[in-house]
Amino acid sequence: MTLCNRYSDTPQAVAEYLGLTKGTVSQTIKVLEQKGLLRKRGDARDKRLVHLKPTTKGRRLVERTVPAESLMPGLEKLSKSESQVAVEALRVLLHSVQKANDLKTFAPCHTCRFNQKHEGSYFCGLTQEPLAERDVTLLCREHRYPVSVEVK
Repeated sequence: MTLCNRYSDTPQAVAEYLGLTKGTVSQTIKVLEQKGLLRKRGDARDKRLVHLKPTTKGRRLVERTVPAESLMPGLEKLSKSESQVAVEALRVLLHSVQKANDLKTFAPCHTCRFNQKHEGSYFCGLTQEPLAERDVTLLCREHRYPVSVEVK
């Protein structure tokens, strides 16, 4: 259950995504490693990069806790209009966070302006690298919506 592509599974990308300092993320990663929930893997091409991968134990924990079961009974009791109000409030919150984060969207490549598809294969116009079919379904820290799409 890995949701991030190779550009987004690094400590720096995690810090950007969560809006935390590198130091906070670094200390948290150490604890997650010690608990056997996460492992680090060096990048094959760039020795300065470290990629983060959840362990089987870590994936099981996420599967058990996301979405938070404690929220489900409350969500199920919302009326349709209350649910719509909640969705709109979350949409406004997301847009505010994205604006504060220089409109970084951390979305799947297949919705990105840089994603190019040619004869059944994918290519990132930003990084100038080929993308596997699986890559375009994962979250990317370099994601940008096409200019014609406005994030509301």
